[in-house]
Amino acid sequence: MTYWRPIPQAGPARPPEALTLAGGWTWFTHVEALSRDAVPRILPAEALPYAVRDRLVAPRAPLGRLSLDQPRIMAILNATPDSFSDGGVHAGAEVPQARALIAAGADILDVGGESTRPGATAIPVDDEIARVTPAIRAARADWDGPISIDTRKAAVAEAAIAAGADMINDVSAMTFDLRMPATVAAAGLPVCLMHAQGDPATMQQSPRYDNVLLDVYDYLAARVDAAESAGIPRDRIIVDPGIGFGKTVAHNLALLARLSLFHALGCPILLGASRKRFIGTIGGAEVPRDRMSGSIAVALAGAAQGTQILRVHDLADTRQALTLWQASTTGETP
Repeated sequence: MTYWRPIPQAGPARPPEALTLAGGWTWFTHVEALSRDAVPRILPAEALPYAVRDRLVAPRAPLGRLSLDQPRIMAILNATPDSFSDGGVHAGAEVPQARALIAAGADILDVGGESTRPGATAIPVDDEIARVTPAIRAARADWDGPISIDTRKAAVAEAAIAAGADMINDVSAMTFDLRMPATVAAAGLPVCLMHAQGDPATMQQSPRYDNVLLDVYDYLAARVDAAESAGIPRDRIIVDPGIGFGKTVAHNLALLARLSLFHALGCPILLGASRKRFIGTIGGAEVPRDRMSGSIAVALAGAAQGTQILRVHDLADTRQALTLWQASTTGETP
C-alpha cells in the first residue's frame, strides 16, 4: 500500500500548478510516497490517485460558524486537580477561567474533567460531570463559539452537550465507552478521534510500533471508518495523532516531521503537543509550565504543515506567535 503525504508550502511564491491543501493556507506541488517496504519517493502532485487528490484539496467543513481555512487555537481548560501541566490551578475557578480564555481570543474552548496524563486512572462519571458542566454553561451563556468536551464517556458527553458543548474530543477514539458512537451520531456534532496506544494508566510503559507514522495512520483510518459506520459523516470527524499518548520521544518526532500525511484522511487535523514531556526532554524544561517556548515552536511547525486546530495551554502567547508567523510567511498583515 502507498501512503501519500503532501509536502506543504506557504508564502507568496506559489506556482500556478500548485494545489491548495484542504482549502487552507498552505499549498503543495509535490508529494511523498510512503510504504512499509520501500524507501520514500518524492513525486509531482500530478502522480496522486484522483481519490487521494480529492481528499487532500477538499476544504474542511467548519465547526459551527468557525471556518477551518486558517489555523485555529483550541484553548485548554482543565477542570482537574491532577492534570500533568496545570493540575489544581483552575480547580474551583473554572467559570472565570472559561470566560478569561474566551476574552483572550480562544477560537475553541476545550473543557476536560478527567486527567489523561501518563499513569492517570479513571474517575467516576458523576465527579467528571460536576467538574465540567459549570464552565460549559458559563461559556455558552457568554459566547457562541465552539465548546469541546474532552471525555471518553458517553454519559459525560451527554451532560456536557445539554450544558452547551457542541463538539466531543475523545482521546480513546470512541473505544473506551461503546455507547459513545451512538451518542455522537444522535447529537449530530463533530468528534475528534485520537490515537493512543494503551490507556493513560499504562500507555507510557515501553510503547512499540512497526512504523509509528503508518501504524497511527492506519489506526485513525480504521476509526474514521468505524465512525462512519455508526452514522457519523466524515465531514464531522477530526483526527489527532495523539502526541505523547503511548509514544516515545522518537515516535513523537516521527509523527511531527510528517504530520501532513494525515490530511489524506480527508478530515481536519488536531495537534495537541502543548507542554508534553518530549518538549521538556529536548528543550531542557523539567517543569511543564516552563515549556511554553517549545510548545509554541511545535505549534508553528504544525501550522506550517496545514494543521487546522492547535490545542494549547498558553493561549495569548501562541496567538501572538501564530499571527507573526502568518505575517512573516505571507508578507501581509493577517
